[in-house]
Amino acid sequence: MKVIAAYLLAVLGGNTAPSAKDLKHILGSVGIEADDDRIELLLSEVKGKDITDLIASGREKLASVPSGGGVAVSAVPGGGGGGAAAAAAEEPKKEEKVEEKEESDDDMGFSLFD
Repeated sequence: MKVIAAYLLAVLGGNTAPSAKDLKHILGSVGIEADDDRIELLLSEVKGKDITDLIASGREKLASVPSGGGVAVSAVPGGGGGGAAAAAAEEPKKEEKVEEKEESDDDMGFSLFD
């Protein structure tokens, strides 16, 4: 991602065909050590291609990827899944006795509403 971001920054800066040296310079300016293998891989993949065309084709691919909703559907049990809910309803609820603490005299006898 860092290499792609550096490439896009170079293109936005006006360099239509950034070199590995340009990308290393951009990454180095923010203290990131450049990975030569990733830079060469990116440059070989985008060589001779227009960045706007690449972004447009990427958007088309992302539009076909389902997002959201799937998790909520799988978390809700289907038609025959009521058995667990019925078993939980049959179990008697255990009431915990909560002992009330006596009011302390930390307020020295004064109450907020007196």
